[in-house]
Amino acid sequence: MDHKISVLLQIDLHGAYLRLVITGCLTEANQHVLPPLVTWARALIPQATLTVDLTCADHLEASGIDLLRWALDHDTASGRTGPVEIIRPAALPEHPQAMPVPGRNSVPSARITAEPLTRPKNR
Repeated sequence: MDHKISVLLQIDLHGAYLRLVITGCLTEANQHVLPPLVTWARALIPQATLTVDLTCADHLEASGIDLLRWALDHDTASGRTGPVEIIRPAALPEHPQAMPVPGRNSVPSARITAEPLTRPKNR
């Protein structure tokens, strides 16, 4: 399965908050990329509240969230940064099923045809 993660940093223009919006799949194997991004974001505006928003993710593994929380708690315990809030959905979404590729053990798809475009005649 393809477990890609995407991160978007939202910065409040007044410097009140930073939000890392996570989309894609957060797993035990790829969660390690987030703590350095959190550290980088905190360096931009140290006094701002930082939120890691997991509500837009397509797939979340509980073990990945636990490891991420531990890493962030460990980093904030050192006193270098303020607390980091993690927002997650109540129910962890499962990995979406892969879309079937035509010709690879899939149900035949409908044939799509298009008519060629024609130029309008000059009048």
